[in-house]
Amino acid sequence: MASYIVRRIIYMIGLLVVLSFVTFAIIQLPPGDYLSTYIANLEAQRIPITDELIESLRVRYGLGDPFLVQYSKWMRSLLRGDMGDSFMLNRPVNQVIGTRLALSVTLSLSTLVLVYLIAIPIGIYSATHQHSVGDYIATVFGFLGLATPNFLLALILMYLTFTYFGWAPGGLFSREYMAAEWSFGKVVDLIKHLPVPLIVIGTAGTAEIIRILRGSLLDELGKQYVVTARTKGVGERRLLIKYPVRVALNPIISTIGGLLPAIISGATLTAIVLSLPTIGPLLLQALQSQDMFLAGSIIMLLSALGLIGTLISDLLLVAIDPRIRFEVKG
Repeated sequence: MASYIVRRIIYMIGLLVVLSFVTFAIIQLPPGDYLSTYIANLEAQRIPITDELIESLRVRYGLGDPFLVQYSKWMRSLLRGDMGDSFMLNRPVNQVIGTRLALSVTLSLSTLVLVYLIAIPIGIYSATHQHSVGDYIATVFGFLGLATPNFLLALILMYLTFTYFGWAPGGLFSREYMAAEWSFGKVVDLIKHLPVPLIVIGTAGTAEIIRILRGSLLDELGKQYVVTARTKGVGERRLLIKYPVRVALNPIISTIGGLLPAIISGATLTAIVLSLPTIGPLLLQALQSQDMFLAGSIIMLLSALGLIGTLISDLLLVAIDPRIRFEVKG
């Protein structure tokens, strides 16, 4: 097992190097660069532009260097833990990402915990009580949750809360706490703003896990080993938890590889609608303005988390499913 983990880590490092090159190249594929966008904005504001100013900005941002030179400088900075400077915000990328990272993790982890606490018990109940009233209710909820776009649900909740409670649930803080230092009052204000984003972002995930777990568990409950265990007198609850549920969780555990980057990036479109200060909208702004250091650093962070999450999901599958453990030993 140790040698397998070491091999996977080596492969991950090599893949990250390839991804860094591809990412940096794709960000620079659109015509022009950040300087072109910046100059266009200045001209739109009727601010005079001189050739000296353009050249000084090009030297300052290093945009006059060849592609490979820019890439090598960026990679050397990344290896030192320095992600460079954001052209768009004129601040170090480390600081820009750091200010939003804590809020992204708080929101996404809270949603993730809520989704699993609700979806897994409902999925098990729905599978073990097939064609019951509860099963039909869970099925209807699952189809509605999967069919309703998150941003549309966000707009509906914003309308309802403002119409009936006089409160617009945009952002994660009230206006007086946006620029304030962290305090007990700011934490309470954050908790007050969390329910609407949790409901909006978690609805589709909850519905999806319910449907996946129900279908997978129903398939396992009909297999011969479950029938054999029942005939040998194994208790229903012990049988359910020890064997079928463990195997039925495989499709859910295998998705952990996508959960870690999702924890950071979050639902970008929903975050834009609800004005959430998370990483997703920041990445979109960086790509639109061709802020290559900021966009490239965020994409590399998400790529690394995706690879780490895939490794974790593979190891959890080995730990939970005896069949996979047997194949690894073999």
